[in-house]
Amino acid sequence: MSMKQTRWATGLILAACSAAGLAAGEIDHQAVEAKLRTIAPGAESIALSDTPIEGLLQAQINSDIVYVSSDGAYMLQGTMYDIETRTNLTDQAKSVVRKGLLKDMDTSGQIVFSPENPKYELTVFTDIDCGYCRKLHEQIEAYMAEGIAIRYMAFPRAGVGSHSYEKYVSVWCADDQRTALTLAKGGSEPEPLQCDNPIDAQYQLGRDIGVTGTPALVTADGTLIPGYMPPETLRERLEALETQVAQAP
Repeated sequence: MSMKQTRWATGLILAACSAAGLAAGEIDHQAVEAKLRTIAPGAESIALSDTPIEGLLQAQINSDIVYVSSDGAYMLQGTMYDIETRTNLTDQAKSVVRKGLLKDMDTSGQIVFSPENPKYELTVFTDIDCGYCRKLHEQIEAYMAEGIAIRYMAFPRAGVGSHSYEKYVSVWCADDQRTALTLAKGGSEPEPLQCDNPIDAQYQLGRDIGVTGTPALVTADGTLIPGYMPPETLRERLEALETQVAQAP
């Protein structure tokens, strides 16, 4: 973040806190939620929680994280860091959201490549025509050798109804999904097939989780790892995340 961006973000936070009336006493959460609904009238859920900044609340609107002054007058979007611990508090909050979404997902539609006793299991949102998705799959045996299970979910970047979308439908409807996926990621055109499939639901789940590009790797605790990583590097990253979780208070 540049100094100009830092001053801008700091100014927004200070303005929010000033407007909140720090000595105003108990916060009227219902009133704050009502104000948020004026700009998000279609929100299925809004959840408010405290932040380390007095007078500033965290608001989870569906699966998005934003911040709002305690009187509901100001809202801002961005990333909140704890400078002392160098912790990305916004991403921590998003990880909790992702974990909840993953907990409720239907895993029967995943195409899974796994060693016998995986040390780590990743949900991987993938696009058949994405270059780095193909590179990842070319090394699928190496990931499994590192103890990593890859549980694929469809995320055709061109959207529902695109050719990449139709390819994934054909792969999912194939008798041997794993072989069909491997061939398609290798550049072969899959035999056009149609059947009841979870591709729309998986694509929407990816959007809810915050996937914007592929491959997108999501750990069991909701951490999002965007982009391709070589097998050994990914194993090291997962070990580091595991250590962080173990050391967390």
